Amino acid sequence: MSATIHPTAIIDPSAKIGADVHIGPYCIIGADVELGDGCWLQHHVTVMGPSKIGKNNKFYAYGSIGQQTQDLKYKAEPTWLEVGDNNTFREFCSVHRATSPGDKTIIGSHNNFLSYVHIAHDCVVGNHVIFSNNGTLAGHVVVDDHVIIGGLTAVHQFCRIGTRAIIGGCAKVVQDIPPYCTADGHPARARGLNLVGLQRAGFTREQIRALRNAFRKVYRSGLNNAQAVEELRAGELTPEAAIFTDFVASTKRGIIYGGKAVEEDAE
Repeated sequence: MSATIHPTAIIDPSAKIGADVHIGPYCIIGADVELGDGCWLQHHVTVMGPSKIGKNNKFYAYGSIGQQTQDLKYKAEPTWLEVGDNNTFREFCSVHRATSPGDKTIIGSHNNFLSYVHIAHDCVVGNHVIFSNNGTLAGHVVVDDHVIIGGLTAVHQFCRIGTRAIIGGCAKVVQDIPPYCTADGHPARARGLNLVGLQRAGFTREQIRALRNAFRKVYRSGLNNAQAVEELRAGELTPEAAIFTDFVASTKRGIIYGGKAVEEDAE
C-alpha cells in the first residue's frame, strides 16, 4: 500500500517514505529522513535527519526524533540517527543525533519508550528495552538488551547498563550497572539479582545459582573487583556468569556500589 499522508503534514522532498506509512496531522519530516515500511506517526511528530528509521515503528503525539545534539561541541557537521524495527515512542519522546561527524545514535528493535523519555547524542540502545516515563539518558550511554529503566531515572554520560538489569524509579545512575542486577537509589546501588526478570525469561535454577555466586563474589566477599574477577575466572563459569564477570572486568567508569540486599538470597 502507498503511504497515507495528512494534507497538513510537511515533508521534505529528499525524505524517503516507505510503503503503508501513516503520517498524521501537522507532522514534519525533514531532509535526509528515511521512514521504513509500516511506520505510524500520530500527529505533531517531528522527524529530522539524517535519520534512518526501520519498519513498523510507532511515534505518538509531539515526539521529536532526530534533532541535532545538545552537545555544545557540535558545529553543524553531518551526524546520524539509526532506529531499528517495531519500536514504540510514546508522547513527547525526544531522540538526538550524534555529535561528531559521521557518528550515530543507535536504537535497536522491539523497544518501548514511554512518555517524555529522552535519548541523548551518541547513545546505543539495544533490543527489547523498556523505558518508563521520563527515563533519561545523557550522551554516550550504552543500554544492553532486555533492560528495564524506571520512571524519572537519569543516567550519567558514558555509563553502561548490562543486559536484563532493572533500575528502580527516580534512580540516579552515575556508574555502570552489571548485567542481571536490580539497582535502585540516589545514587543507584546494586540491590541483588533481577530474580523475577530472570525467572520470567526462563532462566533455570542452575543458571540463577551461578549468577548469584558471581554477584556475591563481586559484592559480598570483600574482594576488590580485580580480585573477584580473578577468582571467578579461575573456576568454571556458565555463559551468563561469564557475561557478568566480563562486564565487571571491562568497566571504564566502575560499577555501582553494593547496597542493602533485597533479593539475591531468594530461590
